[in-house]
Amino acid sequence: MTDINIGKVGAGQGLPAIKPAGKEPNAAGFEDMMQEAMGKLSQVQHDAESAVKQLASGGDPTEAIIAMEKADMNFQMMVEVRNKLISAYQEIMRMQV
Repeated sequence: MTDINIGKVGAGQGLPAIKPAGKEPNAAGFEDMMQEAMGKLSQVQHDAESAVKQLASGGDPTEAIIAMEKADMNFQMMVEVRNKLISAYQEIMRMQV
């Protein structure tokens, strides 16, 4: 039988560095993320309104339909995110301390 030479493995070699918990200067907080999402939702809804106005003045119906569907999907997604947040909050409130 032959011996297999594995070699020495130094402490921490090949392991990712563990960063301490805390707010990093470039890390976006939850509030910032939600504000950004709400801003994007508002912009998509504004785009849909513009497409409908263009349709009323003889614009392309396909563009209006696509814009309305995007706005609807974004709104439904935000409602589901809200529902999940409320559900998580209620579950936390039911926890015994």
